[in-house]
Amino acid sequence: MSVSQADKAAKFQALHAGPRAFVIANPWDAGSARLLAGVGFEALATSSGAKAGVLGRRDGAVSRAESLANARLIVDSCDLPVAADLEQGFGDTPEDAAETIRQACGVGLVGGSIEDWSGTRTYDLDHAVARMEAASKAARSLPVPFVLTGRCEGFLRGAPDLDETIRRLQAYEKVGADVLMAPGLPDLDAVKKVCASLSKPFSFMAGIKGKSFDVASLEAAGVRRISLATALYRAAMGGLLEAAREVKDHGSFGFLDRALSSPQLGAFMKP
Repeated sequence: MSVSQADKAAKFQALHAGPRAFVIANPWDAGSARLLAGVGFEALATSSGAKAGVLGRRDGAVSRAESLANARLIVDSCDLPVAADLEQGFGDTPEDAAETIRQACGVGLVGGSIEDWSGTRTYDLDHAVARMEAASKAARSLPVPFVLTGRCEGFLRGAPDLDETIRRLQAYEKVGADVLMAPGLPDLDAVKKVCASLSKPFSFMAGIKGKSFDVASLEAAGVRRISLATALYRAAMGGLLEAAREVKDHGSFGFLDRALSSPQLGAFMKP
């Protein structure tokens, strides 16, 4: 029997309120979602970079309709709660952000993030807060609980100011974001300072070399959720590239010794 959206929403909320940090894994299609669910992850999230890669595009070049179509495939593939990287809400206005949250719920998602980067610039704080508040109001109007994540993108976008990042996260928290996120923090001291400044859960993004700390250290720093972002997709594509180059450049098939067998892979999939 499939799990209802309401039950998925309740589980997702409970994970954020639990005693331990949890890892939210990021599939890019139904098959990768099935595999990650089969491995034992308790929740999944889409990745803007990975879903763009599936379409042969760079991050940020996917429409709202395409993004939510990808999310629906993942939602329908398994019984886990699924959240989504909703980028800037696929538009600059507060209503764009709010409409994206409503449509996200409509495809079965139980959470999603809105960021303060337009794709070309950082929104000024007042406008970023207005957008987050509109997204929060939309989330509260939905028929099931929806975990809204407020993202500050400064450390990824050439503005690595920790005080400003905290100021923005606190403002997003104040207007209703349930979880806060600031990808690209440089070290565990910065992570601890951010977590200590917030009263709501902080989500850490792993996947950057030299800035991806182990689960135990992040939990000790106060992190409640750990996202893998594009890391698993990049690892999978790295394996593909390595295998393709071996065949093309050397005419050998050594990668088969490392690859899953067809029965092993098939065991994760629906009959």
